[in-house]
Amino acid sequence: MIANLITLFRLILAFVVISLFGHHIYLDILLVALIGFILFLDAVDGYVARKLNQTSDFGALFDIIGDRIVECIFWVYFAVVGLIPFWIPVIVIARGFFTDGLRSAAFAQGKTAFGENTMMSSKWTRALTSSRISRSIYGIAKAVAFIYLGGVIAFKNSGIHPELVVGLELAGVIFSGVVVAMCLIRGLPVLVDGWKYVKG
Repeated sequence: MIANLITLFRLILAFVVISLFGHHIYLDILLVALIGFILFLDAVDGYVARKLNQTSDFGALFDIIGDRIVECIFWVYFAVVGLIPFWIPVIVIARGFFTDGLRSAAFAQGKTAFGENTMMSSKWTRALTSSRISRSIYGIAKAVAFIYLGGVIAFKNSGIHPELVVGLELAGVIFSGVVVAMCLIRGLPVLVDGWKYVKG
């Protein structure tokens, strides 16, 4: 229950952050820190659920939904303000629909995305999608990308060294592209192992 409340809290906080960006430089700096806090809570909710022995299929599903919404909120926001191209959120959202659709089909047949009853049927697909190492690397990459892009907004609004903005924005696009590539690579095994649940 507490873990689900943490997930809900970070969803609400993500909407608050994007609604307040761009109003004042000091507020922007605080919001960049809040982005880091929101992404840190992604690790906390799972830890709390395990520590309090409150793990459940619903909690795992709600955590995935929460992750997906927070991720999409930030990708769409950064595209709308012109920091990244529109194709980035389009790819992430499309990948999310495919993988989550397959996970839903597997869930209907008693399988979960992660854990002991995972839908992933081979060692390499489990390692790539549900291992703590894979999830941590991807989570850290997303966190760094979102914090960096938020920092670029704060830097632009500060008016300091405007000649650096183009280079900072280009670096943000490159790094975001790397994160999206990781997103696609981690989604491929879900398509491979999840297809049988749709056919079934």
